[in-house]
Amino acid sequence: MLALGIEGTAHTVGVGIVDEKCRVLANVYDMVRPEKGGIHPREAANHHAEAVVPLIRKAADIAGIDLQDLDLVAFSRGPGLGPCLRTVATAARALSLALDIPIIGVNHCVAHLEIGRGVTAARDPVLLYVSGGNTQVIAFARGRYRVFGETLDIGIGNMLDKYARECGLPFPGGPILEKLARDGKTLLPLPYSVKGMDVAFSGMLTAALNLRKQGASMEDLAFSIQEVAFAMLTEVTERAMAHLNNDEVLLGGGVARNQRLQAMVRRLAKDREASMFVPPGDLCIDNGAMIAWTGLEMHRGGTRMTLEETLVNQRFRTDEERRTRRPGSKAPNDHDSLFPWRALRTQLGSMRRRRGGTGP
Repeated sequence: MLALGIEGTAHTVGVGIVDEKCRVLANVYDMVRPEKGGIHPREAANHHAEAVVPLIRKAADIAGIDLQDLDLVAFSRGPGLGPCLRTVATAARALSLALDIPIIGVNHCVAHLEIGRGVTAARDPVLLYVSGGNTQVIAFARGRYRVFGETLDIGIGNMLDKYARECGLPFPGGPILEKLARDGKTLLPLPYSVKGMDVAFSGMLTAALNLRKQGASMEDLAFSIQEVAFAMLTEVTERAMAHLNNDEVLLGGGVARNQRLQAMVRRLAKDREASMFVPPGDLCIDNGAMIAWTGLEMHRGGTRMTLEETLVNQRFRTDEERRTRRPGSKAPNDHDSLFPWRALRTQLGSMRRRRGGTGP
């Protein structure tokens, strides 16, 4: 069975083709790179509209197939930028109608988890999902993806890119900051904002920009931002693993390619005698292969969609995606202890306030 997936939630439009064994036959993409400022949704959508058909043809050529060989088309239904989502949804619907094959809309965040499971040895991991627009700690239980913790304001990648942009660095700024951080020597004071299992980054962004205005070096600031932000993410990930008694952690999202973040989570896994998994770099970023694989999994699990049911959802929550069957997952009752999670988050937040502050 062959599935083609189209990703287009934000600045990247991608097309991937996978088979039923999660072999990635093709995975191509094109990215909007604004000369200045952030991403304009309408301009990004126009870019995607121009790029998506050539990418579909290129993916088919790389995979060595005809489009008529496809059994399924999937697309990123949300969350994301509305104009971008509508563009790729239209392309997917047209392909589905032209080839007379099923179509499935996929949750973008869930796809990051599922491609990680598909290409690594992870069975049912806790996912630390870190990208531009999203920062979540996710696990699967009783037919639904559960969000243990997430950002209360902006995503980690968004924070890194905004800081870099304010400092005159080109987009995307995260990889540039990673290189600068290697030469940083001094850990500067930045807010450590962990509330229960949630994190916040806007205060760190403001503090870092103020320190830059006061003369702090780019290298020391990049180093400090990474150390503090990634320590926050590692803390909430460990808390989720402890609560679930889970011995697997998976990284996903564009920021998951950061070597320092990987090192910190690897140390966490070692201390807990757990296993850590990271997909290849081109499967960490937004990509069509993860959409294709998740759509294929959903189809095998019995999901069917009419065209009317493929409306995009800009605010498509991870925990809104329900699954009655998930190939390769553990028994549904394995994580029954998960369900007091809201009370646990409240309790942990109260404990931190009693201790005074949000620091480690």
